[in-house]
Amino acid sequence: MDKNDIVAVIGAKAAEVLPALEDHRFVAEDSLKDLGANSIDRAEILAEVLSELNLAIPRVELFGPRNIGELAELLLGKLQSA
Repeated sequence: MDKNDIVAVIGAKAAEVLPALEDHRFVAEDSLKDLGANSIDRAEILAEVLSELNLAIPRVELFGPRNIGELAELLLGKLQSA
């Protein structure tokens, strides 16, 4: 699994939570907040992504990324160190 795979997972989960985004082509520079996801939506997307990737990490470790690409990099690092 690489960064692009994780971006795709994030995009798929975001489209499930926010049906208005189902036709959106997600790219690493996208921000979930800018795409209309509120804090509850983002938490749900993140929970779904973590489940899909089979990762159990504290949410506090996931603060900081400003876009989907940065989040994907962080998650890739967690996958590689698991």
